[in-house]
Amino acid sequence: MSDSERSAPTGDVSAPTDDVSAATEGAPDAPPAPALPQEALEIAAGYAFTGPALDLGALLWDGQCLPDAQVRIPLAMLNRHGLVAGATGTGKTKTLQLIAEQLAGQGVPVFLADVKGDVSGISAPGAANEQVEGRAREVGQEWEAQGFPTEFYALGGIGPGVPVRATITGFGPVLLAKVLQLNQTQEQSLGLIFHYADQKGLELDDIKDLKAVVAFLTSEEGKPELKNIGGLSTATAGVILRSLTAFEAQGMEPFFGGPEFDVSEFLRTAADGRGQVSVLELPAVQDKPQLYSTFLMWLLADLFNRLPEVGDVDRPKLVFFFDEAHLLFSGASKAFREAITQTVRLIRSKGVGVFFVTQTPKDVPADVLGQLGNRVQHALRAFTPDDQKALKATVKTFPTSAYDLEELLTGLGTGEAVVTVLSEKGAPTPVAATRLRAPESQMGPVDAAALEAAVRGSQLYDRYAQAVDRESAFEKLGQRQAESEERARAEAATAEQEKQAAAEAKAAARGAKGRDGGDRSVMDQVVGSGMFKSLARSLGTQIGREISRSVFGTRRRR
Repeated sequence: MSDSERSAPTGDVSAPTDDVSAATEGAPDAPPAPALPQEALEIAAGYAFTGPALDLGALLWDGQCLPDAQVRIPLAMLNRHGLVAGATGTGKTKTLQLIAEQLAGQGVPVFLADVKGDVSGISAPGAANEQVEGRAREVGQEWEAQGFPTEFYALGGIGPGVPVRATITGFGPVLLAKVLQLNQTQEQSLGLIFHYADQKGLELDDIKDLKAVVAFLTSEEGKPELKNIGGLSTATAGVILRSLTAFEAQGMEPFFGGPEFDVSEFLRTAADGRGQVSVLELPAVQDKPQLYSTFLMWLLADLFNRLPEVGDVDRPKLVFFFDEAHLLFSGASKAFREAITQTVRLIRSKGVGVFFVTQTPKDVPADVLGQLGNRVQHALRAFTPDDQKALKATVKTFPTSAYDLEELLTGLGTGEAVVTVLSEKGAPTPVAATRLRAPESQMGPVDAAALEAAVRGSQLYDRYAQAVDRESAFEKLGQRQAESEERARAEAATAEQEKQAAAEAKAAARGAKGRDGGDRSVMDQVVGSGMFKSLARSLGTQIGREISRSVFGTRRRR
């Protein structure tokens, strides 16, 4: 039985007064339950949904935890996106685990980014202890230890996990510019380079492919190729090449190449009908925040390109948790932010829900924050003037509340949060202080041996483990250069032969008698010969189908 089924309200869910008072009627000597204020009853009624839902926890009111007043999220509203926020150590990771477990239990695939390495425990049953049992009693949870079907991934195979790689072509210029920390002018020049490669069918699989195209476009032969669309300055090309070289020097090269990861792998369900939990292990690259946050955006953008429109659905096709979301927006260009906003706005119609996870709502731009209908806000600190400013800004992002939110948000304990979600009708629910449930899977990482065994045993491992270096721009341009050098040698030999032939013709002409209407001179014969004809072929010849790109600059899937 799922958590939702175990804890779903029964009877008349529109009358929470009876439910709350019933909690104390079992024992004859129990004191009568105190009457709840009307505000608490109205809050409880706002979460009494009739359809499938995820159970977050129990309502907190005036210091009491009310186990019969459950705070929930309708399953159908999970593709309206959400935010999980709070200071370090307040329980955000456990909240992700709790939501992911229940989604998987109801057949919805989940993607989680494991930045610190402590989410892998979702694959193993949790251990009962006094703390877990106490929390379960407080919130009315029938806790049952269980693990969930999990696949582990790693960027470029750095760290434990099935390797996730992207080709440079698939990644696109906008995302790559953010990884390389290019300015706006350099980003535009990078866009021109991609434009040329796309039109000429030059696949950019890895870094050496991109460097080869940049080198060609700044050579004497290649400069005319971009002349009509602005050109590529030597200085800007130098910055791009240096950035790529520095990127390689940091050991980042394995992230780009083939085989490119198929993001539809995230949409699978297990044989028992539960949703697959996909965990991207990031501890090995946690010191490269620009890299992994941008890679997460590529995964999301690629999902957007692949999936068909489905409109509103009764359950999401995937819920994508975007951890450390502030890193995505830090230093982002205007074009990058606009692309994020458009992707988030439109991807819900493809059945994908996105939860941004960060410390405060102000880390997320207003035009993105406005699209996040489900909010789980853990405690905030107010130790400094900046903290106090962030607190006030956070309070303003919530609907009108019966609570003093400034006081409440600084007083919440670990595993407690302020919640507001979208009801089944799409309207915001009342703000509810909530004591959250305990995850049923292991709260902490699995041991390294178990993680490695899970990775090696994955049916995806053989498909993606071995990097593939196919013929792409580097090889094609190298072949062209070799052919060009061979043609140059042939032309030089032809010119030498022509020179000798001309000398012989001139000598023959001196001794020949002129004749009216005579035969063509030897020079005429040489000029008209096959040897004299040029063997050069244009480097701009298109060798493949032109590549089209999405709003994010990523390759559109055909």
